[in-house]
Amino acid sequence: MEHQETEASAADAAYAKVKERILDGDLAGGTMVSEGTIADELGMSRTPVREAFLRLQVEGWMRLYPKRGALIREVTPGELDDVVEARILIETDAVRRLVRDSERVQDVVDELSDILDEQRRAYEASDLARLAEADTAFHARIVAAGGNALLAEFFATLRDRQRRMLARSLWRHDDRAEQVLADHGLLVRLIGDGETAAFEVALGRHIKKTHRELLS
Repeated sequence: MEHQETEASAADAAYAKVKERILDGDLAGGTMVSEGTIADELGMSRTPVREAFLRLQVEGWMRLYPKRGALIREVTPGELDDVVEARILIETDAVRRLVRDSERVQDVVDELSDILDEQRRAYEASDLARLAEADTAFHARIVAAGGNALLAEFFATLRDRQRRMLARSLWRHDDRAEQVLADHGLLVRLIGDGETAAFEVALGRHIKKTHRELLS
């Protein structure tokens, strides 16, 4: 029993580490990786790595080829469009719900401002991975503010894809970081002013500007 628990724990660790590398762009789309190489890097046997690979394949992060290895899936144009459209719809709906309760607006604005400050610190430290994580937290907080549990749950399924795309865009175009900060500052101000229509326009412009050139 203890041996099984150890193997399960190792498989979970392998899964988390490999997925983290995919999301951060360290394992880029189109890259082939092998169980043996990953097992050596993690200092574990191939069995937990194989289990991790199977789980990542089910989730759509990689495709396994027997005796050859695993191919990291690339972000496709269709996937990019779907994520962009879903984010705009969900986040705008959340803001519409939030502004109906004026007493909560300032609390959310304060929390978003704190996250924005964290983004600025990450930018000043040239920590683009941390900046991407803060971006995810920023938009997730907007969705949570809407108070719709079903939409928040659906948005959570987009977070990893969003993080992977944003990490790639920031690493490829690190001059975009300043624009991301400016855009987020504008979004916070529009939420505070209750300008939902303007928020939707600004959010759409921000997301498309940040992500559209990913595959160029």
